[in-house]
Amino acid sequence: MYYIVSYMTYDAQNGIRPLRQKGLPAEMRHALIEARKKHDWSQRDLASRLGIGQRHISGIESGKIVPRYDTLLEIVRMLDCDLIMVPRALVPIVQSLVRDHLKDEQGEGEERSLYAADRYEDDSQERRDEV
Repeated sequence: MYYIVSYMTYDAQNGIRPLRQKGLPAEMRHALIEARKKHDWSQRDLASRLGIGQRHISGIESGKIVPRYDTLLEIVRMLDCDLIMVPRALVPIVQSLVRDHLKDEQGEGEERSLYAADRYEDDSQERRDEV
């Protein structure tokens, strides 16, 4: 699973103003909590695996603590996820791919060949009728 961070308050042509978050975005915090629960880990379990305190994990998940980048990266990777930089123009496409992947993981998506052409699918249906 990948989580994409794309925050820009000013246009690059007008200059980039440093942005200090007051907490991780709610969507990211919920994704961290879900990933932790998917592993059946408590906050204490995750903290002990990372060598940090449970209160720190609690503060990050509640939005009271903004972790340093290296701490966030360690947490995310421990949860079998990753952080990536994506050009803003591609963010909707990547988000769509992630949503489709999650649907397939949950059994909601339809499995089909990546290279199957529509005309071959129609031919295979006709062939079944002929046999």
